[in-house]
Amino acid sequence: MSATGIRLHAPAPGWSLDADVVVVGSGVAGLTAALRCSAAGLRTVVVTKARLDDGSTRWAQGGIAAALGEGDTPEQHLDDTLVAGVGLCDEEAVRTLVTEGPGAVRRLIETGAHFDTGPEGAIELTREGGHHRRRIAHAGGDATGAEVSRALVEAVRARGIPTVENALVLDLLTDAEGRTAGVSLHVMGEGQHDGVGAVHAPAVVLATGGMGQVFSATTNPSVSTGDGVALALRAGAEVSDLEFVQFHPTVLFLGADAEGQQPLVSEAVRGEGAYLVDADGVRFMVGQHELAELAPRDIVAKGITRRMQERGTDHMYLDARHFGADMWATRFPTILAACRAHGIDPVTEPIPVAPAAHYASGGVRTDPHGRTTVPGLYACGEVACTGVHGANRLASNSLLEGLVYAERIAADITAEHAQNTLHARVPHPVTHPETPSHPLLPPEARFAIQRVMTEGAGVLRSADSLTQAAARLARIHAEAAGALAEHGKTAEPGVDTWETTNLLCVARVLVAAAQRREETRGCHWREDHADRDDETWRRHIVVRLNPDRTLAAHTTETHDFPPTRPSPQEQ
Repeated sequence: MSATGIRLHAPAPGWSLDADVVVVGSGVAGLTAALRCSAAGLRTVVVTKARLDDGSTRWAQGGIAAALGEGDTPEQHLDDTLVAGVGLCDEEAVRTLVTEGPGAVRRLIETGAHFDTGPEGAIELTREGGHHRRRIAHAGGDATGAEVSRALVEAVRARGIPTVENALVLDLLTDAEGRTAGVSLHVMGEGQHDGVGAVHAPAVVLATGGMGQVFSATTNPSVSTGDGVALALRAGAEVSDLEFVQFHPTVLFLGADAEGQQPLVSEAVRGEGAYLVDADGVRFMVGQHELAELAPRDIVAKGITRRMQERGTDHMYLDARHFGADMWATRFPTILAACRAHGIDPVTEPIPVAPAAHYASGGVRTDPHGRTTVPGLYACGEVACTGVHGANRLASNSLLEGLVYAERIAADITAEHAQNTLHARVPHPVTHPETPSHPLLPPEARFAIQRVMTEGAGVLRSADSLTQAAARLARIHAEAAGALAEHGKTAEPGVDTWETTNLLCVARVLVAAAQRREETRGCHWREDHADRDDETWRRHIVVRLNPDRTLAAHTTETHDFPPTRPSPQEQ
């Protein structure tokens, strides 16, 4: 796959570091990859956009799904995952996840993570949507992500792995042959270096998390601006299934005009017996699915949206008053505090909830070892599309995917290094272009993009809404491109403009894929194509960026992904 030649407009790097591998991101996927690479003797550098513990992982409430309980098996976990993915999961990728998952969780415990246990010391397990067994390991009641993050951050610091914090990665560096040669990045004033620099390495692991900030209301932190997907596209990598954005059904409703990160009300609350009700107290999910409130997330989000349309309201309610004060305080202390901070007491009243953007099931396309279509570039965690999630992620499979595939990436990089494939090659990046090839957007365009996406590509989509969204995004893009072409002007390089430009890039891809998929499947809901169409659309939509900044999209011939590397016969 050839590079596009497109880069963000930025100053040339003024400093550099050398490494065997640079890991971009400090969530469960990134830190696990870094720890495994470092343990194998590789010079490893971690680059992260905020502090080490500020990524999406620490916001994960529910837990990690794995077949750890008595009577549970990886095969049962596989079955539940395939059902949730609605025909688009890669079965071998899922089998890898569920068979290697229990061991990965145990290694996480050995690293220092402490999960909630019962009186006899066994890990306590709960249920979430789409699971037919209790297989969700949790920590601190509803603070699993925070505990996982704590343990991994401490382990990284204990090993002395070099880190560059408060650093926004800009672009992939490549050599004359198109292979990975590191990354350029901008440190935001508080890290080890100031300004734009580079980390030179023959292997780069993208673990940058999601892109939830492309919508007005999301459960994602402010750093989730799709930087990894945008970087990969500019580098010539393929992305897949970006239309499948999971909207979490139960996000604390703070008002119709609320924007930015919204408090999540974990699916585990429903797993412990909370009910979804309308203003009259009617349980509207009963009869819609055999699991009612514990149906897969796309079904519950659609059920809530339909009920809101029927009742002419903008939220529903989650009723868990029957838990009592003690259970709320011990099992869900984080959620209890968040609700009370916004004037709602779930002990005595139902919680107002509505769907909000939560998780990207698609991303940078990888093979079973995390390799992308760009040699030397890997991806894992939410930024990646491994084939595990299909059209809709099964609850609490995300942390597990980060663990399992990060370990597989580290093993692959280590094997290549041992064969001198990476070790013998000193990266020599292609010279940074002096003139900007990609116009930067002004910071205020961020809110325009978010409104376009929420209105046109949210939970409920149609040909009309997507056409309007595409046209509005094209205008934003054209205005910036026109200013660059006619006057040589672009917005001033900086974190806000780089993030906004990345958001526009991923928004355009998401809308293009959603327009192309003329069916309803998983978390992609087209009101003008209400049925699932396996004959035509049990396929993946793959998108790449052309050198002229247009998008090239194609649909795979089957539900299997093509390989990310050419076969030896094709080379």
